Amino acid sequence: MMQQFLRIKRDHPNELLFYRMGDFYELFYEDAQRAAELLDITLTARGKSAGEDIPMAGVPYHAAEGYLARLVKAGISVAIAEQIGDPATSKGPVERKVVRVVTPGTLSDEALLEEKREQLLVALIAQQTSYGLAYLDLGSGRFRLMELEGEEALLGEIERLDPAELLYHEELQHGAVTNRPGARSQPGWEFDLESAERNLKEQFQTHDLRGFGCDDLRLGIAAAGCLISYVRDTQRSQLPHITAIAPEMREDSVVLDAATRRNLEIDRNLGGTDTHTLMSVMDRCKTSMGSRCLRRWLHRPLTSVPTLEKRQDALGALRENYRFEALREVLRPIGDVERIITRVALGSARPRDLSRLLFALQSVPALRDATPTEDSQALQQTVTALGDFPLMVDLLDRAIIDNPPVVLRDGGVIATAYDPQLDELRSISENAAGFLVAIETRERERTGLASLKVGYNRVHGYYIELSRSQSDDVPVEYQRRQTLKNVERFITPELKEFEDKALSSKSRALAREKQLYAELLATLQESLEALRSCASSMAELDVYATLAERSHSLDLCRPEFSEAPCLDIDQGRHLVVEQVLEEPFIANDTLLNNERRMLLITGPNMGGKSTYMRQNAIITLLAHVGSYVPARSVTLSTVDRIFTRIGAADDLASGRSTFMVEMTETANILHNASERSLVLMDEVGRGTSTFDGLSLAWAAALHLAEKTRAFTLFATHYFELTALADQLPTVCNVHLDAVEHREHVVFMHRIQEGPANRSFGLQVAKLAGVPASVLHAAAGKLQELESQNPADSSQAAAIPAAPIPQGDLFAENPNHPALALLRDSDPNSLSPREALDLLYRLSELAD
Repeated sequence: MMQQFLRIKRDHPNELLFYRMGDFYELFYEDAQRAAELLDITLTARGKSAGEDIPMAGVPYHAAEGYLARLVKAGISVAIAEQIGDPATSKGPVERKVVRVVTPGTLSDEALLEEKREQLLVALIAQQTSYGLAYLDLGSGRFRLMELEGEEALLGEIERLDPAELLYHEELQHGAVTNRPGARSQPGWEFDLESAERNLKEQFQTHDLRGFGCDDLRLGIAAAGCLISYVRDTQRSQLPHITAIAPEMREDSVVLDAATRRNLEIDRNLGGTDTHTLMSVMDRCKTSMGSRCLRRWLHRPLTSVPTLEKRQDALGALRENYRFEALREVLRPIGDVERIITRVALGSARPRDLSRLLFALQSVPALRDATPTEDSQALQQTVTALGDFPLMVDLLDRAIIDNPPVVLRDGGVIATAYDPQLDELRSISENAAGFLVAIETRERERTGLASLKVGYNRVHGYYIELSRSQSDDVPVEYQRRQTLKNVERFITPELKEFEDKALSSKSRALAREKQLYAELLATLQESLEALRSCASSMAELDVYATLAERSHSLDLCRPEFSEAPCLDIDQGRHLVVEQVLEEPFIANDTLLNNERRMLLITGPNMGGKSTYMRQNAIITLLAHVGSYVPARSVTLSTVDRIFTRIGAADDLASGRSTFMVEMTETANILHNASERSLVLMDEVGRGTSTFDGLSLAWAAALHLAEKTRAFTLFATHYFELTALADQLPTVCNVHLDAVEHREHVVFMHRIQEGPANRSFGLQVAKLAGVPASVLHAAAGKLQELESQNPADSSQAAAIPAAPIPQGDLFAENPNHPALALLRDSDPNSLSPREALDLLYRLSELAD
């Protein structure tokens, strides 16, 4: 047995091997030690190898899913080896074979998946600064590929996809990729282009890939080929639900880099959890597939105005007379059809999956009736894509009982009257007791033997029992089966025939039921494409109904798109902050256009500058999703990208300080922003000395205003920057004010025109609980500094010159006499004494 284990383990060195033995999955050697630590299970030993005990640990077969879920969550893959041989005919150990490899990116079991998050598998290949990327959601069959240029684009897409498992070319060396949880190096030949094309054409049963619009994306195809080969290998089955691949173009969506996704807290806050995020406020979907669809929409806002306006029309139609309520009521009990279909395709669907699928398909007419399609093209298209499934509904309704068991193992899934052969086998098993009573009654009357009775035991089967005194009077057809102290037991041809049927009927019924179930799955697999379209449409209807409900409950308005560049927000609000606050949120206006492209925002800490900037970005993002937005009214032009440079964070693992991270993000913005971008810059330059930081902030603001001309919200504590508004007509000063009342500061949170006149730094420190003695010392030092600098920093009109010039590490002085002396010297011709004299002269010149 251990030889068989080691042979299988040799083919799966990187996975834990769950080796089926009876009612347990056993693990041995290092696998057992690792599993015992990870799963907190008992480590034992069984047998010896080279005189040493063989470590062993195991988990019950019926409870394996819970343990698998914990391992997968920790990023560990598991190979599952099942018994495939017949114990009755096997000589030696029963043959075992790996039937599936469970990895974080290839999950399909309901118990192992997060309901509202996609478990994406991503494959990645690099060629200099170009990248090919493919991703697959095995749970829904969505298969996409793309090509990216530059590291910034790559990191932005990885942040968007947040893959559960990432396969990368072995030669790719990038810490942000290789150090991710679930990242796995793949040999270069897995990304071979010819093999990739062959694998994909075989999967899709096509002559070429031109019909999918991606035949020229060579790097993307290489990544997709590696990915599909990996999934086939782990699932050990065909993938009939993966029938197409589609290219994704970054130009079709508003580009969000990794820093922007983090700073806007779309579905994860800065602490890494999902509370107080945009998704947590907007997601009121009735189905888990609707929640996943909404998450995709939020992470990939679109730039196509016609598409966005169609989505807005759909929300408008559902808002009218609260028609979203009826639609949401129909959606409420529908299960996760997307993932059920995947399990059907893989042949792993359980009986209750089919029961939920039946209910979902029966709900299609009600969904169609509850959806107002007359005023919305998007809703009309979605309802049409639902399809009709009368034959499938009839089949499932006849085949599956109303409340089936969780698993097929013990039978009782197929309904009565679905299959005559199954009904007959069940009848024999279920009516055995009545049949035996009938035989007993008839034989007593026929033989006149009063002590005659019919019985059964597990050793001898069915028998007729008579007392020893009457055993000599039995009919000739009675054959003696067993002799006991006071009784004799007999068998008759009729009873023997019934015994053969009864004892085998249960196992034969279970075998027949499993065969019928497999045939039922095969029939459903013939309609996978239509079922996928239906599931996708249900998810979209759920998103439309949810966004309509949110627009009503949160008092959102429909944004208007303009061809002229502008961002005109009347009484805008921050959705997430608004939900947390106990007091009313103070709304603010924003106006950006061709004549007003940058707002320089000043004001005290805690005054609300970051909240104000983020709310404008979130309003812009929601508008490009097709959602209504938190404001009284909004008119905006489409943007190509949203950038944010907010907050202080280091990246010690990559050797980057807080200021280095800040400058890297700033450089990305200055290189990639355009006239159609929205840029949020918060406190640029605060990670270094005052004059360095002030100079960098000034230059960055000047570049954005003069050269880039992006719509920019630039928050700063450098009051000197407010002078830019006097120099550049497209720059305007606004501020968030605060007032002091009886030694307390009150933040107004209201945007006003013009620069701020105070920072209230000491007052904020007091609110934070800084000791009074420290505050008193700080106030004294502040008074001293202000008296030394007549031009108060809060009133300065330009960048002041540094009182002591700072040295430049990179500057050269070509005219220094020491350099001239070195140039005139030939080290190869100097004697030791001459070299010493030269050293003294250089020392004198340095002084």
